[in-house]
Amino acid sequence: MNEQIVWMSGFGIHITPWKLIGLTGALMFGGRWLIQFIASRRHGKPVIPRAFWYMSIVGSLMTLSYFIFSAKQDAVGVLQNLFPSFTAVYSLYLDIKHRGWHRDRASH
Repeated sequence: MNEQIVWMSGFGIHITPWKLIGLTGALMFGGRWLIQFIASRRHGKPVIPRAFWYMSIVGSLMTLSYFIFSAKQDAVGVLQNLFPSFTAVYSLYLDIKHRGWHRDRASH
């Protein structure tokens, strides 16, 4: 998983499968803010949709796995992604506990 993806090198891009996982996780983690912005704009007030928490969890775990298992093995990246993973899981748990599984569908 740390070997370069050969067909991408033809485009001058050096990327490994782990780097692709890390980049996808970073885009997902960052993209959650776009989801939150759209939901807040739609409701006319600050709203955190459940998709925000799912994207937080998946993005954090993907970037965390990149920093743990790739050749990078960066302790700063591990610490940076470990805490958000736990807080997002806990926030999702609280959201489901207090609002139920289908709260996003019922709010429209």
